[in-house]
Amino acid sequence: MFALKQPKPSFKSYLLPPQHEDKINPETKIKKLKPVLLPGEIIVNEVNFVRKCIASDTSQYDLWGKLVCTNFKLSFITENSIPFQRFHYRNFLLGEHDVPLTCIEQIVLVNDTKKKQKILSHNQKLKFNPTELIIYCKDFRILRFRFDEAGPESAKKVCLALAHYSQPTDLQLLFAFEYVAQKYLNPVHRINGIDPGGGRDICQRTPMYETYSDWDREIKRTGASDWRVCSVNEGYMISTCLPEYFVVPSSLADQDLKQYSHAFIGRRMPLWCWNHSNGSALVRMASIKDLLQQRKIDQRVCSGITRSHPLRSDVYKCNLDQTVPGIQDIQGAFSKLRQLCVNEPFDETEEKWLSSLENTRWLEFVRIFLKQAAELVYVLDYRRQSVVLQEEEGRDVSCVVASLVQLMLDPYFRTMVGFQSLIQKDWVMSGYPFLDRCNHLKKSDKPCPLFGLFLDCVWQLLEQYPAAFQFTETYLTVLNDSTRISLFGTFLFNSPHQRVQQSTEFAIGKNIQLGDEKGLKFPSVWDWSLQFSPKDRSLFSNPLYIGKSIPSVPNGPVKSFKRTKKNYSSTLRGMPLSFKNGMVNQQEIMPRRNSLILKLKPEILQQEPLILNDGFEQYLRDWFSKPIDLHGVLLPRLHGTHIKIWKLCYLRWIPEAQINQGGFITAFHKISLLAAEIEMLRASLHQCRSLPLSLATSPEIEENRMFFKAGGLDNTCGNFDFLSSSFPFSPIGNLCRRSILGTPLSKFINGAKIWLSTETLANED
Repeated sequence: MFALKQPKPSFKSYLLPPQHEDKINPETKIKKLKPVLLPGEIIVNEVNFVRKCIASDTSQYDLWGKLVCTNFKLSFITENSIPFQRFHYRNFLLGEHDVPLTCIEQIVLVNDTKKKQKILSHNQKLKFNPTELIIYCKDFRILRFRFDEAGPESAKKVCLALAHYSQPTDLQLLFAFEYVAQKYLNPVHRINGIDPGGGRDICQRTPMYETYSDWDREIKRTGASDWRVCSVNEGYMISTCLPEYFVVPSSLADQDLKQYSHAFIGRRMPLWCWNHSNGSALVRMASIKDLLQQRKIDQRVCSGITRSHPLRSDVYKCNLDQTVPGIQDIQGAFSKLRQLCVNEPFDETEEKWLSSLENTRWLEFVRIFLKQAAELVYVLDYRRQSVVLQEEEGRDVSCVVASLVQLMLDPYFRTMVGFQSLIQKDWVMSGYPFLDRCNHLKKSDKPCPLFGLFLDCVWQLLEQYPAAFQFTETYLTVLNDSTRISLFGTFLFNSPHQRVQQSTEFAIGKNIQLGDEKGLKFPSVWDWSLQFSPKDRSLFSNPLYIGKSIPSVPNGPVKSFKRTKKNYSSTLRGMPLSFKNGMVNQQEIMPRRNSLILKLKPEILQQEPLILNDGFEQYLRDWFSKPIDLHGVLLPRLHGTHIKIWKLCYLRWIPEAQINQGGFITAFHKISLLAAEIEMLRASLHQCRSLPLSLATSPEIEENRMFFKAGGLDNTCGNFDFLSSSFPFSPIGNLCRRSILGTPLSKFINGAKIWLSTETLANED
């Protein structure tokens, strides 16, 4: 007879006893795993011996661990490392396998034995014990967990808890309230060395536009001489969806504003956004509901805007309800895009994938908004007319269009601080309904990713003019992800008034003393140190950016822009329009030497006719026929081939769509090394010229803000074998369609190498 040997313990054999009593068996190890909790975060339910599925066609790479549901996130804890992925950024708030509850789109439970499947909603009963849990996330991730070795009741309880806490019935049940309460109840408590409530200094002094002075500084920065900051809405006495302070024409008195406010939907009076140096202004307002007084009030408002123009030019009104898609159409297109990127087998639909993408109409809508913004740039810049953007409620698509117009006209908004101030001014403080559109409470009747659409439009401009923006697409992607984290007050509310009202009620219930504060102070998303280390935040810095000094505008005269030394890319004159696996496409137009100007093809002639007169078409022809000033007006190229799919945002979780050791990251890596080396040489040269020789021999180079640094490069971070086009995100760890490595194209090429042997080629004649 064969002698039976006791099997050795491994992470796959949890029920076997250990070989030696002094060693901890895998069962004990899993039970002792603990999640990292934030202040105010509590464990609601947990289940041991859960298997996280990495690939759909094999269990070879699956991970074993504990699944924990808290009031903030769903956390999977394991001691096993993910295969094929050794490098990506780290988020302080979320672990490698964590998902915020507000990022969960749908919960699907499966029972293999009974062959049942159920979409679990809030307060629903579950009549079977699940053997599998599938999580569909708003960021297009799919997470899959198996409960084969777990206790059936424990698995059922954690799934019910997940459904309950991921679909709160009240705003004050969102985790941000409990998190911020810790700041007031435990003032000494800090996270990652940072005050949980955030502060002004840590946000790089991004203006919040909560005070009179912030709006006044913006007036002076743009040179809007005949505009004033209005405090008629102080205490939200007139409108609950407008900020307490906003800018109006100087000729409109407070009494007039109070009288006319009742005629506007939501009492959203004309709201100034920005002023051109030629005097033309960009204004937003809601529709006038009082038809009897519509003509009178409209004339009075337009007259006030005209008087604020130095040339007294007529006002150009743009009814966005008629010129751009509505929120329902945008939501429908986004749903089709999610269906294509999440549910469709990527390899099986590769041949028709682009046509399916076109049928979603998402790229078409991106193009329409860019086109609309370009038309208004023509009106403001060339025709020198003030523009009034009008929509029914004045707080949805007007946010997108107004922001894009300012981004195309004002180089300040292409810096990181400027871009953050733009979002704070025209989205957060101007009453964009983030709570409803992001559907944080899962009960909005009008969810719509308008903010994501705006970021997509910004990415299109960044893709076309990479040297004009201080930030990268990683920054845009992370910012988009941050809208789904229920922690930042930036994206939690429908208006500033709702923040004050809801947080004040919560503070009273918790016996929190607010003093003179208007509601609780929630962390700002602009405090990136709450999420990322300085090393990871360096991924936000664009090595190609050619910048000017940003004017510091006190409550006085405006200082003009002065050209200073360029950031990083002092010898880089822009960037070729496309990189393919790190190689420059020779067909693209190369930048001019010794200039900050990019010269582009006048491809605008291929565009279809536009809705404005021939003057707009001529304006575009003239603009594209000249060298492009990176610190002047930027107009998008709108030909079909120029509007692309934002791969890093929408396709990053699909391993089959990734390029191993390739993609844009190859170019980013090389450019970062070059920019870092230039900075080191400049600093060394400066010290050699200004310091004694004894001190100049070993200069102390200040820390470079590039992620990849020349000299002293971290081998673990710089090893290119572990980078792919999904960098810095990891597609591994999410439900894959077929396999971990390789795309259908790569499989075809590998097969072709075998088929097209030397002998085969020799016989082909």
